[in-house]
Amino acid sequence: MPIELKMPALSPTMEEGTLAKWLVKEGDKVASGDILAEIETDKATMEFEAVDEGTVAKILVPEGSEGVKVGAPIAILAGEGEDASKAASAAPKADTAAPAPPKAPQAPKPDETPKAPSAPAAVETPPAPSAPAAPRSEGERIKASPLARRLAQAQNIDLSSLKGSGPGGRIVRADIDAAAGKAPAAAPAAAPGVPAPALATHLVMPGPMEQAIPHEAVKLSNIRKTIARRLTEAKQQVPHIYLTVDIQLDALLKLRGELNKGLEARGVKLSVNDLLIKALAQALIEVPECNVAFAGDQMLKYSRADISVAVSVPAGLITPIIVDAGSKSVSAISAEMKDLAARARDGKLQPTEYQGGTASISNMGMFGIKNFEAVINPPQGMIMAIGAGEKRPYVINDSLQIATVMSATGSFDHRAIDGADGAKLMQAFKRLVENPLGMLA
Repeated sequence: MPIELKMPALSPTMEEGTLAKWLVKEGDKVASGDILAEIETDKATMEFEAVDEGTVAKILVPEGSEGVKVGAPIAILAGEGEDASKAASAAPKADTAAPAPPKAPQAPKPDETPKAPSAPAAVETPPAPSAPAAPRSEGERIKASPLARRLAQAQNIDLSSLKGSGPGGRIVRADIDAAAGKAPAAAPAAAPGVPAPALATHLVMPGPMEQAIPHEAVKLSNIRKTIARRLTEAKQQVPHIYLTVDIQLDALLKLRGELNKGLEARGVKLSVNDLLIKALAQALIEVPECNVAFAGDQMLKYSRADISVAVSVPAGLITPIIVDAGSKSVSAISAEMKDLAARARDGKLQPTEYQGGTASISNMGMFGIKNFEAVINPPQGMIMAIGAGEKRPYVINDSLQIATVMSATGSFDHRAIDGADGAKLMQAFKRLVENPLGMLA
């Protein structure tokens, strides 16, 4: 029986994607685990792998197609021994065209009673978490994709306890994500009588002068659309409070130089940012009131510090995560950060490597930026913005001297973090950076 390949949900927030590139063509034989296509999600460009063996009978969605809904058929796979041409002829027609824009509501005529709005059309959503699987008989083979097996092993999930939602009951990535509790959380309900903030539904067209300016209209990628939406929501819905401290860097720079000499034989070279990631993680452990997230009618208090690090990529911005950074050595943080940043720029991060985190750090010092205020990455409660280290007049032991100083600004979600607690975190961060040997104890 022909197998219908559907647009997968490659991230919890993904509703549609762009089929960037097919890596197979019609007539190609594929095996479980083979990479079929590259798909641009709302987070990154990711690989789509086969879970079944067969022959590509028909490609329904050409590469470069945008706005392909999750669950929409994208190709037909003929099973082993099947006639690929017959499977192709029975294939459904793909509908990748963007839906027509909704018509503007018209005011009712004077003698007409306004009609109640019709119920919105159902929106296709990723499958709900699977129910627990029935007990398997001893020796029965567990059907799971290679990727699902790798993710299950990494997260210590027992495959025999899961019920697969893939073809023939096969366990796929979505089942692992559901078992790990990675389904997107429901948005907190608005307070009674308070309308939810609405985004503008149209843009004001430029006037004659603006129209005459030479320009190029560049279509937004899914990643850029997501960045725009999330940052707008953050500034509209999260009350930010900003706290800035000046931090002397000379001791940290000296320690970094000494550590790099000792690590040279191992091929490890620490950056200032590696040490700052460590300092922020330890400060959050010292001041747990700031290692939190606001979640409607409750507060999430985290027991470890997972630091999201802002990395600029060609498509925009992504924040790979150093998990439990407070308990890792600085050399381990450095090696992990180099690997994550390289794969982030290549669009090769797995969702588990950039979704989550308890707080963020954004360093623009390498661009010479002295001071800035970063936007919080919800649902996190804070982000640390790092400016450039520069020689400044600085009072040391009651005398005016020249020191290397940087400005750091913490942005805090004032719904979850009081100003005094934010100030304690900034104090702890400053102390750890100015006395860096304490981070290595």
